[in-house]
Amino acid sequence: MKDCKKVASYRCPCCSRLTLKGRGMFEICPVRFWEDDWQDNHDAEVVRGGPNRTLSLAVARQNHLTTGASDPVDLPHVRGPTSDEV
Repeated sequence: MKDCKKVASYRCPCCSRLTLKGRGMFEICPVRFWEDDWQDNHDAEVVRGGPNRTLSLAVARQNHLTTGASDPVDLPHVRGPTSDEV
């Protein structure tokens, strides 16, 4: 039987790496630890609460650039992107 593992082919809305198997499925990006709750550019400034707590996507993106994680408290959970996630 063939291995049916679904390959990550969707970009994380926070770090833009190919780390998600689908969008809006509440997967956590292993590169920046953003939980994909379907938030995107159209509502990036909104703080939704829920899985990303007090972060808007816009703030998470800025954190990603300055600290390396969507939320600095999650730095122990992040990793660098692999070559196939670029």
